[in-house]
Amino acid sequence: MSDAPLDALYPFLSGQGKDPERERQALRDSIAAKARDSVVVKQRFFDQQAEALIDAAKSLALAYAGGGRLFTMGNGGSSCDAAHLAVEFQHPVTTGRPSLPAMNLCHDAAMTSAVGNDIGFEQIFARQIEAHGRPGDVLAGFSTSGNSDNLMSAFRKARDLGLTTLGLAGGDGGEMLASGLLDHCLVVPSDSIHRVQESHVACYHILWDLTHTLLADHRGSARAQPTTKRETP
Repeated sequence: MSDAPLDALYPFLSGQGKDPERERQALRDSIAAKARDSVVVKQRFFDQQAEALIDAAKSLALAYAGGGRLFTMGNGGSSCDAAHLAVEFQHPVTTGRPSLPAMNLCHDAAMTSAVGNDIGFEQIFARQIEAHGRPGDVLAGFSTSGNSDNLMSAFRKARDLGLTTLGLAGGDGGEMLASGLLDHCLVVPSDSIHRVQESHVACYHILWDLTHTLLADHRGSARAQPTTKRETP
């Protein structure tokens, strides 16, 4: 049986006799190379997208200040990011920051399987936004390619209903970016699914922090406003 596929993935281990120490060093070198690449991709992403990230945080803070909610969605590993982002807002780990409403559209297996079976998998998120979304809410979607049909269907439904839309993608942004449909689209400049998802994690942790910071500033400004004394009739 040929080891050609493994040779392509790990060329530093092929064509040599087994040497445990050399093999271990090659694996250490692989770890270091992947870690360096992850740092480089993140740095490039945040250098390019810093202003767009601030704008997205402002939109989310504005939505929350107005009583809006956050909905999140994604497929596969990206559905885990959607769940993670939703729980960050519902259960803030920093003392003094309030719990904010966020709903992960991937969590209801009965709903997603019913819609997928009855009208098609591309509608599993759009149908939920149709049921729950309202003007002033925010819909955030994760896709490493930017080309997920079910995310795009939900984004179109969200636009029709007056929601703010936020996409996190990779590569060239795919349809998420090319469609011009989204209010905010943050694109990680990498074709590696792993590097894209690693950058997404850092991105939404920063987005969470910026949103709470902006909301705290908003609350502080509101408290600073003079109150009008009510006249006695």
